[in-house]
Amino acid sequence: MALERSDVEKIAHLARLGLNEAEVPRTTETLNNILGLIDAMQAVDTDGIEPLAHPLEATQRLRADRVTEQNQREAYQAIAPAVENGLYLVPKVIE
Repeated sequence: MALERSDVEKIAHLARLGLNEAEVPRTTETLNNILGLIDAMQAVDTDGIEPLAHPLEATQRLRADRVTEQNQREAYQAIAPAVENGLYLVPKVIE
């Protein structure tokens, strides 16, 4: 499906793009090239190919999952202005 000048003008209006008369033909050609690329990509046979999460089959080095700090919840809540049932209370700012 190729776009025509009227299609590009309508798209430009909807996207609030200010295209002048000189830019419309170039934009039409660019959008038609993009749509042609999409058509070419959709025509590729991908049956039997598993999708990849990443193009490189790399594994991440992860750090060990261990506790590095002590729980200081009680100390932090002791200095908080308002606490109730282990939760911090904040003043209402939106009516």
